[in-house]
Amino acid sequence: MSVTAEPPLRTTPAPAPQPAPAAAPGRLGSRAPARPPLLTVSVATAGSVAGLVLLVAVGAWLDQVWLIPPLAASSALVFGAPALPLAQPRSVVGGQLLSALTGFAVLAVAGSSAWGAGVAGGLALGVMMLARTPHSPAAATAVIVVAQSPDPLLFLVLLAAASTLLVAVGAATGRLRPATRYPAYWW
Repeated sequence: MSVTAEPPLRTTPAPAPQPAPAAAPGRLGSRAPARPPLLTVSVATAGSVAGLVLLVAVGAWLDQVWLIPPLAASSALVFGAPALPLAQPRSVVGGQLLSALTGFAVLAVAGSSAWGAGVAGGLALGVMMLARTPHSPAAATAVIVVAQSPDPLLFLVLLAAASTLLVAVGAATGRLRPATRYPAYWW
């Protein structure tokens, strides 16, 4: 009778999985989207410059400020990310106006202060979400209203006109884009 020996038990751990290979030297690994075609970048840049300069020109002609920083951010969405819900006319115009109204409401209750401006910016997000008009730059409009206490009627009229003008320029240049048309929807 012969006794066969069993193979010895493995006492060493299994090899650890190997990490993904690093990016080639001199190249950064990235999961960012591919760079858009040059024509898309050119049309977006030209449209944004044209829209913002038009706001400045109309403002200079009327001796009123038509360009506020949140509109430059709105322009980045309208021209740079035209397919996003945040860039659609409903969100650009509606979000800006609702956020300004939120700012005026906070201004009436709490007065002009940094604390009130912070509250207004946060509340503007909730108001826009409830109204289905999300537009992140508009939260800054609520902050500006509380911080600067502008004349409500004049500010609202100028803001409505300026954001509508930006959307109009976006719609005009949106027809020149090879891939993404603007707007995806109006209302």
